[in-house]
Amino acid sequence: MKLLKMIFIFSLFSIFLNASMIIKPDAKMSTSGGVTDIVISKNRLFASTVNGTVDIFDLNTKEFIKKISVPKTVDFTGEEINAKVYSVDVLNNKILILAQGKKGGRNIYLYEDNKLTQIISDKKRLFISKAKFIDKNKIIYSLLSNQFFLYNLSTNKNIYERQISQSRFSDFSLNDDKSKVILADESGILHEYEVSNGKFIRNFKNQNLDNVYQVDWKKDTIITAGQDRRSVVYNETTQNVYYKQSDFLVYSCGLSPNSHYAGYSSDELNTVTIFNTLTQTAMYKLIGNKMLITNIVFLNDNEIFVSSDDSKINYYKIKE
Repeated sequence: MKLLKMIFIFSLFSIFLNASMIIKPDAKMSTSGGVTDIVISKNRLFASTVNGTVDIFDLNTKEFIKKISVPKTVDFTGEEINAKVYSVDVLNNKILILAQGKKGGRNIYLYEDNKLTQIISDKKRLFISKAKFIDKNKIIYSLLSNQFFLYNLSTNKNIYERQISQSRFSDFSLNDDKSKVILADESGILHEYEVSNGKFIRNFKNQNLDNVYQVDWKKDTIITAGQDRRSVVYNETTQNVYYKQSDFLVYSCGLSPNSHYAGYSSDELNTVTIFNTLTQTAMYKLIGNKMLITNIVFLNDNEIFVSSDDSKINYYKIKE
C-alpha cells in the first residue's frame, strides 16, 4: 500500500511538472499576413509579411503602430499581386526591405523619413533570398544560387561576391558585431566567412544531414533548424556540438541574446520547445501556434515572440 501511495504521488508530481512546462500566449499581435521575418529595434517590433508590408508594433503595449507597404508586382500570368516581403532589417532610423519583384526578380528598398527608395531593382533578375545591414553604408545579401554579396550603399556597387557551394541557399545569420556570417544550405553544412573581406573561415558539418531551413547566432552559440528533424547547437569558440531530436521537421529556431536559452519548432502541432543551451535541459513548451513556425525571437530570457504562416505573432512571458 505504501508503494502504491508513493507511485501515485510521483505520478501527480510528474503531471504537475509537465503541465507547468506548457505556456500559452500572453498576447497576440495581428499582422497583415503570414510573417516571414521579425526584427526588434528601439522598443519596436518590425514584421515583414507575405502581403507586401512591414508591420510595426510597440513592444510595451503590443499595439500596432504603422504599416509600410511596398509596391505591388505582377505574377507570371500578368495579374497584379501583393509583393511578398522576404526579409526586413533596421539600423537606427533606416529600414531595409527585400521584396518580390517581376518574373522572379527581387527588389531591395531602403525606407527612411517616410520615403521608400529602391536600392536594387528586380530588373537585374537576382533571386535574392535575404538582406541585412552591416553598417550604415553596407548591406549583405544572398541569392538562392548560394552566392552572397557585400554591397556599398554609397556607391551602389558590390564590394565582393562569393560562391558558397553548388547547394541551394537556405539562410544566413550574423554574429553580434556583424564581423562574421554563417550561411546554411540544403547540404546541411554551415559555412563561416569574414564579412569585411569575404574570406572563408571554416565549415561546420556532419551534424545536420539534410537541408538547414534556418540558422541563428548569438554570442558564441549557433543553432540550426533542420529538415532531418534535428536542431543542432554549435559552440563557435570550442566547436563543441550536440543536437535536439524532433518528431517533426524543424522549420525554425532562435537564441536568447545571451545564448543561454534557445527555442525550436518541435512537433507537427507547431509547438516551440525552449531549452537551456548549457545544460541541454528542456524547460518549456510554447503552444497556440496554428500554422508552420517562421520565426522564434527572444526579447530576453523571459519574453519570446513566435510567428508563423498565420497572420498572428504570439507573445510569451515565461514565469520563473
